[in-house]
Amino acid sequence: MIIGLGSDLCSIERIQASLDRFGARFEGRVFTEVELAKAKRRPFTYAATLAKRFAAKEAFSKAVGTGFRAGVFMRDIGVVNAPSGAPTLALTGGAKARLDALIPCGMAPRVHLTMTDDHPWAQAFVIIEAIPDPSA
Repeated sequence: MIIGLGSDLCSIERIQASLDRFGARFEGRVFTEVELAKAKRRPFTYAATLAKRFAAKEAFSKAVGTGFRAGVFMRDIGVVNAPSGAPTLALTGGAKARLDALIPCGMAPRVHLTMTDDHPWAQAFVIIEAIPDPSA
């Protein structure tokens, strides 16, 4: 069953402007170490790589219905890759707590994420699904 759906469109140039203006302070407030390491491996598309991840965080916050309040912070939402290579989210803190609160008893969450960019835009969609929990 679908629990939540969120999307976001982000300006790559806006992310580049934030990087230029605030540098490591912006990076540290918004992105996880895994996300920054991925972006650093892509020096020619650094801002675009981070813009997609920024859009994914926004899309997740919309999918859980809180935005960035009620204990949901950007650094609690990290874009990672599944063993297949598909992007997904690693959640901690308030983001994980909010997701867990939405999932019905006997179900487990599955987060679907897709991201794309075409300068000057980055886009992400998040679908949160509740599936039967085999361990319940």
